[in-house]
Amino acid sequence: MSPATSNYIVLGATLAVALVLFWGLINMMRGGSANLSQVLMRWRVGLQFVAILIIMGVLWLRS
Repeated sequence: MSPATSNYIVLGATLAVALVLFWGLINMMRGGSANLSQVLMRWRVGLQFVAILIIMGVLWLRS
């Protein structure tokens, strides 16, 4: 895997986490459904886990 490809994969994973985080924050600030906020924060935690695994995998492959 080329360094450029792995950089895009890491960027995509972090952007997915940021997107869900901001979506949840916007929902909370607008006084939206508490259930939706809870679901979005659970998705964020799961995506963070996946992003960390991806980052660790890329670091391992580059060493």
